[in-house]
Amino acid sequence: MTKRFTKHLILSVTAMTLLGLMAYAQRPGFDRELSQPYRGIVADGKTESGLFQIRSTGVSTQPVVEATQAFLNTLSSDQRDRTTFAADDLEWRKWANQHFYKRQGVGFDEMNETQRAAAFGLMKAALSAKGLKKSQDIMKLNGTLAELANDFNEYGEWLYWITIMGEPSTTKPWGFQVDGHHLVINYFVLGDQVVMSPVFMGSEPIRAEAGKFKGIVVMQDEQDKGFALAQTLTESQRGKAILSFQKGGTNNLSEAFKDNIDLDYAGITGNELDDAQRKLLMEVIAEYVGNMSDEHAKVKMSEVEKHLDRTYFAWIGETKADSVFYYRIHSPVILIEFDHQRRIAPQRGRTPTREHIHTVVRTPNGNDYGKDLLRQHYENHPHPHE
Repeated sequence: MTKRFTKHLILSVTAMTLLGLMAYAQRPGFDRELSQPYRGIVADGKTESGLFQIRSTGVSTQPVVEATQAFLNTLSSDQRDRTTFAADDLEWRKWANQHFYKRQGVGFDEMNETQRAAAFGLMKAALSAKGLKKSQDIMKLNGTLAELANDFNEYGEWLYWITIMGEPSTTKPWGFQVDGHHLVINYFVLGDQVVMSPVFMGSEPIRAEAGKFKGIVVMQDEQDKGFALAQTLTESQRGKAILSFQKGGTNNLSEAFKDNIDLDYAGITGNELDDAQRKLLMEVIAEYVGNMSDEHAKVKMSEVEKHLDRTYFAWIGETKADSVFYYRIHSPVILIEFDHQRRIAPQRGRTPTREHIHTVVRTPNGNDYGKDLLRQHYENHPHPHE
C-alpha cells in the first residue's frame, strides 16, 4: 500500500464519518451490484429488443481515435498499465458520482502539463465545445468546493481519472471513461458509432461566488429548459406529468451502481403534447445529448425523435419561480434525470437546494456502455470476453 493511498484512505474515512456518508458501509452494496450480470435499465420488467443496430452513421470517429492514442503515448509504462483495460472489462461499471470512491486509471492530479493537455485533447475530440467547457467548469467548481470545505484531499480540480477500454480503433470496439466527483463520462466506440452513456454531470456549488474560479456557473440551462417546459403544461397535462408536489432531498434513481434497475414509464407522453411543447421537449433532450460532438449528437437526436411519441416527461416538486424540483425524461432509447439535491458539503443540509444539482443520462434497454452493440459484435465476431 503506497503512502499516498494510505493518506488518502485515512482522510477519506475521517471526512466520510463527519459527513455521515459511511462510504465503507456502502461499498459492499457497490460490490453486490457489480457482481450481478449487466442487464440494463428496463421498464415493465423486460428488455425491449431491436432498438439498437450495428450500422454506419457516416460520422468519422478517427479524431477521437487519434486523440486517445496521443494521450496514451504520453503515459509511462506504469501509468499505461493502470489505465488500459479490455473492451468488455467490468471497469466500465466502476464509476461513482461521489467524491470518496476509489478510482482506477491515471489521475489528472498526477499528470504533467503535457499529459493534461493530451487528456483534454481526448475530451475535446469526443465532446462538443459546450460539453468540454461544462466538464472543465465542473472540475473547477470541485476546486471551489475544496476551498469552501478547506479540504484539498477530498475535493479538487484535478481529482478526476481516465481509463481506456480496448485499443483505439475505427473498426474494433473500444472506449474511455472519465470518472470523478460530479463528472462521469462513459464513451463507447464501434466503427463510426458512439454511445455516450452513462453520463453524470452536476455540481455543488453550482456557482463560484469567490475564490480562484469566481464567476463560473454550471447546470443552469438544464434547470431552466426543464422548468420552461413544465410551465407550458395545461392543468390536465400537469395532472399526468406531476407525480408529486413534495420534493425529497434526493430523487434521482439511476446514479452510480444502478445499472439494472426496473423503472416503469411515468408522466405525460410526447404524443399528448402540442407541437410547441414537443419542440421544447426536444430542446431539453438536446441540452444533454449536445454534450457529445456535434455530428454524433445529431445521430443520437435522430434516434430520440423516432421515439418521441413514447417519450415520457415526469415532474416532482412545485413549479414556482424559485422552486426546487426533479424531472425525468424517459423513452426506449434515452433516460434523463435532473435533481435538486440537499447540501452535502461543506455543511450537510436536510432540504433540497438549487445549489446542488445532479443530472444523469442513460441508454435504457441494455445499451449503456454500448453493451447491446458489443453483444451483437461478439455474436458476429466470436471473441473471449466477460
